[in-house]
Amino acid sequence: MKDYKDTWDLQESIFRKLIDNKVNRDQSSPGEENSDNGTLIFVEHPHVYTLGKSGSENNLLIDYLQLQAKDAKFYKIDRGGDITYHGPGQIVGYPIFDLERLKIGLREYIYRIEEAIILTISNFGITGLRLEGATGVWLDSEIKGKARKICAIGVKSSRFVTMHGFAFNVNTDLNFFNYINPCGFTDKGVTSLENELGRKQDFEEIKLLVKQNLQKTFDLKWIN
Repeated sequence: MKDYKDTWDLQESIFRKLIDNKVNRDQSSPGEENSDNGTLIFVEHPHVYTLGKSGSENNLLIDYLQLQAKDAKFYKIDRGGDITYHGPGQIVGYPIFDLERLKIGLREYIYRIEEAIILTISNFGITGLRLEGATGVWLDSEIKGKARKICAIGVKSSRFVTMHGFAFNVNTDLNFFNYINPCGFTDKGVTSLENELGRKQDFEEIKLLVKQNLQKTFDLKWIN
């Protein structure tokens, strides 16, 4: 369990270093190569709500005193998207990747994150889908009134380097989503792997599956 702000600061540090390395590489002589392609952070946060730069604070449905009563924090941050919740039982992934090195654009990057989660939940007989006009992984996205999100995605990119990432609900307490309009939606639900399967899941096992599927969708080799 890691405080959101501490992790945000760590992301920012790695993000800036990777951009600096790109600048230095661009200015270096031919043949000089830097092998730093990026970092993946997996983390679980205490209760926290984060609002993207294009989001509306009106989508937070409780005031600051109520936030404190629920032992939750709130941050306005520099990713895309609207408001979301992070908390125990949720796998939060922050890929800090150089998309130029991976030879992909931002849209393809998001698609591959979605694909990794879709592959993960397919192991449990759950069909993950995309929803036109919205990022993330959804269930029953084509059925009116039934669409519910199991994984949210919100990213930032500068000089083709990414930060922030995805939040995959595994054993998440979904009650905390009642205090926001998740991702700005008022007509769509939120779910978790536990909610869909009717029992708590092995968190570490799911984390390993997500890591393996990210490796597959991005064609990466992890180095500890």
